Order: sequence, then structure tokens, then C-alpha cells
Amino acid sequence: MPAGGCTMLAAMLLLPLPPLYAAKRCPSRCLCYESSDLVDCRSRGLVRVPPRVPHGIWLLDLNGNKLTEVHRGSFVGLWSLKILLMSNNSIQTLQPQCLSSLRFLERLDLSSNRLLRLPMDFSQSLSSLQELQLDHNLLQLLDSASLRGLGHLRKLDLSHNRIRAVDVAAFSGLSRLSLLDLSGNRLTELGDGVLSRQQLLEVLLLGHNNISCIETRALAPLRSLRLFGLQGNQLEHIRFKTFLKLQTTSTHLQLSVNPWTCDCELQRVFSKIRDMRRLHVDDYQDLRCRAPARQAGRLLAALDSQLCIAETASVLVITITVMLAVVGTLVKAERDRSKNKQTAGDAESETPEQ
Repeated sequence: MPAGGCTMLAAMLLLPLPPLYAAKRCPSRCLCYESSDLVDCRSRGLVRVPPRVPHGIWLLDLNGNKLTEVHRGSFVGLWSLKILLMSNNSIQTLQPQCLSSLRFLERLDLSSNRLLRLPMDFSQSLSSLQELQLDHNLLQLLDSASLRGLGHLRKLDLSHNRIRAVDVAAFSGLSRLSLLDLSGNRLTELGDGVLSRQQLLEVLLLGHNNISCIETRALAPLRSLRLFGLQGNQLEHIRFKTFLKLQTTSTHLQLSVNPWTCDCELQRVFSKIRDMRRLHVDDYQDLRCRAPARQAGRLLAALDSQLCIAETASVLVITITVMLAVVGTLVKAERDRSKNKQTAGDAESETPEQ
């Protein structure tokens, strides 16, 4: 071949592939949009992450397939990926380091799968992640290791799982979190220290759990909270000190659908909360009493100050009753003493002189 021919062949080999050849790199049953660098594999019946995904894409959509496991190496080479969508599959297992290539990932959607737990190294390489959706899975426990590396995370959705307990250090690495959704789980309390690093948290959703206790300092670290959802739990009473520790400029509270014990103490707590300009009970008009039996089903707002009046009247009646009982006892004792003294005097007067 002439020298000029060799030069021309070399030049041709260095040219970028034409669109026709580039399209052949797209995984079968997927659509690749090279102009926008995204790959659409939605609802294609895929049972595993497809191979030959083009490098350089920023979005990969695997929603609505039949994935059951994400293997190590599934996303090797996808250094530019920013959005990974894998909701509505049947994923039960995330193998260790299966996400280790995704150092620039910003959004990960694993909602509506069958995850029982997160691997210990789940967040190890996800330092750029800002939004994580894990709602509608089967998670039961959150430990500190699996979420430790998510230093830039802003939104975390863990709603509608089976979480019964949260490690006190589970969110310790999430100092930039602005939204935390734990609604629809099986939590029984909100303990001190769980939110110790969440000073930027704006939305905290704990509705429809089994929470019956909020420890006094559980909300103290929060400085930016705008919405706190606690509806649909097992709260019978709340302590005013718990909300007094919440040092925010304006926070909306949602507290309906709880089995409130409507007594004077509860009414005083809500009266104090409502008197604080920075706290707003959005659904105060919907709070219903579960106990005592005579108040069951009644709206707390409709009772106004009746609970304290009734309690004051009860205390007054009890006090008067006790006082009358004490006075009666004293009168009886005085009568008995006088009678005994009279009897002794009579006996002495009847004694013959010696």
C-alpha cells in the first residue's frame, strides 16, 4: 500500500464513529439519546443491569423492570452518571461495592423494591449524592455505617418501610440534610441524639408510625425546621418542654389522628404551644380525644377550658370533702375528749372521802 494510503487509513481510524456505529453500542431493548446523554431502559423486562451501557451518560433509567439483585461491577465505567433510577423492580440485594463507580451520582432512586437491609459499604463511594429514595421497601433497621458517607445528602426518603429502630448515630454524617421522611414505619419513639447533626433540617416527617414518646431534647438541635409531621401515631400526651427546646423561627406541627388523653394538663400544653408565635399547630381543630371515656370522640378545640374547669371543680370538691372529713374528725375527737373528761369528773366526785 502506498505511503499516502497508509496515512489516509490512519486518519480514518482516528475519526469519531458516525452516529450509525455509535447507536450499536446501546444495550438491546433500551433507547439511547446521544444528544442528551441519557439511556431509557424503562419497563423492558430486564432481569439484570444491561451491559454495554455507553460511557459518558448522565442518566440511566431502569424503572419498572424485574431486577432482583444489583451485582458488583454493574456500573463500571459510568463515571459521569448523575441520576440512576431503579424503582419498581424486585431488588432484594445490593452486593458490596455495586455502586463504587458512581462517585459523581447526585440522585439514586431505589423505591418500591424489596430491600431488607443496606450493605455496610452502601454509601462508601456516594459522596456526591444529594437525593436518596428508599421508600416502599422492607428495611427494618438503620445503622450508622450504611449512611456514613453521604455528607452532601439533602433529601432522604425512608417512608413506608418496616423500620422499628434507628441507631443513634445513623444520621450523624448527614449534616446537610434538609428533608427526612420516615413516615409509615414502625418507630415507637424519637430519642435524644438521633438528630444531633441536623441543624439544617427543614422537613421532618414521622407520621403514621407507633410513636408514643418524644424525649425532651430530641428536637433541641434543630434550627431550621419548618414542618414536623407527627400525625397518626400513638401520642397520648406531649410535654411542653419538648417543643420549647425547638429553637426555630417558624415551625408547622401536624398532630392529628393520635389517641389523646384530654385532661387539663394536655389543654395547658397546647395552650402554651399555640401562644408561641413561632409554633403553628396546623390541624389543632382536628385533634380528637380517645380518653377519658366521657370525652372520647370529642374535639379538643371544642372543649376550650372546660377540662381545666372540670378538673378545678373536681379538685375543689375533693378538697372540701377532705376538709369536712378532717373537721368532722376533729369535732368528734373534741366531743370524745370532753365526754371522757366529764366521765372522769363524775367518777371523781362519787369517790367517798377517806
